[in-house]
Amino acid sequence: MTTTTPARPWAQALRQAAVRATLAPSVHNTQPWRFVIGPDTLEIHADRTRQLRVLDPSGRQLLISCGCALFNARAALAGGGHDAVVRRLPDPARPALLARVCIGDEPVDWRSLGRLDPVIEHRQSNRRRFSDDPVPPEVVRDLVVAAAAEQAELFEITAPEHRAVTARLMQEADREENADPAYRAEIRAWTSADASRRDGVPAIAVPHVSGGAGDDIPIRDFDTSGMGWLPSNTRSSMNQCLLLLGTPADRPAAWLRAGEALERVLLEATLSGYAASLFTQVIEVPRARHLLRKELGLDMNPHVLLRIGHAPKTPASRRRRLVDVLSESP
Repeated sequence: MTTTTPARPWAQALRQAAVRATLAPSVHNTQPWRFVIGPDTLEIHADRTRQLRVLDPSGRQLLISCGCALFNARAALAGGGHDAVVRRLPDPARPALLARVCIGDEPVDWRSLGRLDPVIEHRQSNRRRFSDDPVPPEVVRDLVVAAAAEQAELFEITAPEHRAVTARLMQEADREENADPAYRAEIRAWTSADASRRDGVPAIAVPHVSGGAGDDIPIRDFDTSGMGWLPSNTRSSMNQCLLLLGTPADRPAAWLRAGEALERVLLEATLSGYAASLFTQVIEVPRARHLLRKELGLDMNPHVLLRIGHAPKTPASRRRRLVDVLSESP
């Protein structure tokens, strides 16, 4: 008599991981991903139809966004007591398949990830004015360690001359992008005051632009129709806590890992009670990115500039329906 080994009861854990992955941050809240659940695997695919053709022609920000989703899936599995085994870019013939996640038998260090799962739904991109109180060195140190655990580097910008050049290059990049009509059209397409829309940047989560922001580090102008709900006076200062996230390499595999590192840093900051703003204008303009790397003496390739501090909460951006991003394979 032969017996059949029953399927391992992993499908529900993988489905929960996919649901948590949908809460990841993404460029302009494009949510450029699809998830496929198999009997014992979760696949994360890039949805290239949601790539920003003007802002992100290389797909860097798309892959960073998907890396954030991948990290959420890992943290969710860890929170359920499971060890996630990840194969990144597992099939060269299927470039949209970014990662395949399964639950492994070998023990790994999942406990530190599991503690981040409960704060996934509390993480927000915050465009409000931050308080002037400094971020303690031990908090910054923990964020640097978090990035390093994901094979990335988090560089704290502290020298006055580095702060000044970062602010200048951010302002130049922001002006250059805003001068491009195609860029402004793309911003308009992904910004909405429609409360029923499930993607894009909602007006309730952006500052109203009136010319009185007072920013050294410019917050991207999403107030395309003058309907931003948040206060205009954001005062994004070069003297606040500024952290630059990067990786040794500058290719798709590194961009995916940068996203995992970014989300780990953001969740650690959230767990410690801090808010974060993300800035990528200086990365998106090639000349500014080159000069930033040169002027700061960086060995790494920078991908995201973060501002960390205390700020009032903002309304959460909505997410696409699960039926639109999640499917199951036999």
